[in-house]
Amino acid sequence: MTRYDFETLVDRTAMGSSKWAAMHRAAAAHGTDLTAHDGPIAPFSIADLDLPNAPEIVEALQEALAGGLVLGYTVPTEAYLDAVTGWFARRHDWHVEPEWVRVTPGVIPAFTLAIREFTAPGDGVIVNTPAYYPMFPSIGSSGRRVVRNPLVEREGRFRIDLDLLEEQARDPRTTALLFASPHNPTGRVWEREELEAVARIVVEHDLLLISDEIHHDLVQPGHRHTVVTEVDPALAERTLVLTSTSKSFNIAGLGIANAIIPDPGLRDRFTRARDDLGFDNPTVLGAVAVQAAYTRAEGWLDELNALVGRNQALLTAFFAEHFPSARVAQLEGTFLSWVDLRPLGLDAERLARLTAGEAALFLDEGTVFGPEGEGFERFNIATPTAVLEAGLERLRRALDAALA
Repeated sequence: MTRYDFETLVDRTAMGSSKWAAMHRAAAAHGTDLTAHDGPIAPFSIADLDLPNAPEIVEALQEALAGGLVLGYTVPTEAYLDAVTGWFARRHDWHVEPEWVRVTPGVIPAFTLAIREFTAPGDGVIVNTPAYYPMFPSIGSSGRRVVRNPLVEREGRFRIDLDLLEEQARDPRTTALLFASPHNPTGRVWEREELEAVARIVVEHDLLLISDEIHHDLVQPGHRHTVVTEVDPALAERTLVLTSTSKSFNIAGLGIANAIIPDPGLRDRFTRARDDLGFDNPTVLGAVAVQAAYTRAEGWLDELNALVGRNQALLTAFFAEHFPSARVAQLEGTFLSWVDLRPLGLDAERLARLTAGEAALFLDEGTVFGPEGEGFERFNIATPTAVLEAGLERLRRALDAALA
């Protein structure tokens, strides 16, 4: 029995939501009348949630404001650091010293800052592709080179091409690995053996490891997230682990994340670079929300993961019944389902017209994750099940007509 409301769709049209604004722009571009379709319509794209907030976080914010919280410049308090370190100890069996934690406005600013501080113009930065799309401009706009390490699909599961990774790491002009764990968009939760192999390559070839672990709490039963530094002590002196509550507790709009940096030399350099950009003060409401998430809202997160599991089963059954040639990747982590529609024979342009136009289904097109994503669609399935059911029914009708 659930304690929380995961059935109400929150219409965020008038809230300044990036995702909903993009949906309305796409609908206008395709001449899509959103009122002409049956059932609830919401975007399945950007990775935030159209669900009611965790009540424990709302209550904490209300209590803080009612108690006279001053909305000024702030620094992490002892209670905040206790909440962060306590969460990793309890949830991930990871011992984090409070002094390792550096607050940033988000994971994207953190990995962009790290690339610019710890690599040189012209250096290569490896990414496992398809990749979270902000990684590409983060590297390119910094004057560095994207070194693509395409994942290899085997029976609906994506794996790292370790031989290629080693070859790429051997190049002295390649100095960093920007790593997503769990992986977005494929939904992989890397096994310890895979992480150990990555660690060996990183250490042997003297790479910096920037590990984006923003989805670390969004893991399905039967899988376990392992913090990358836990597989090899030698990684501690060359790794930044980037974490946030923004995905797992849907508070991205509060602009707060944690870079966890065990090595004092790396930490000092990162801190100076962060402070030079004025990123040293977390938002005070963000700090309140993080503390509440990690100390009061664990049950909400567990139910969110259960919703994702149910919706993934629904999505998988839908394609198996109606379009069995399509391949739905196994979802081990994140709330983002990666679906291969290439066997349907529709090119990327036709697929985009069909989804956003005829089906009023607003997804993240696979091409934004790099050329390796062409023909794929990424579904954000952390949504009320009725919304997903309605969207899939619209997709069924549109695909039936297109493939007839």
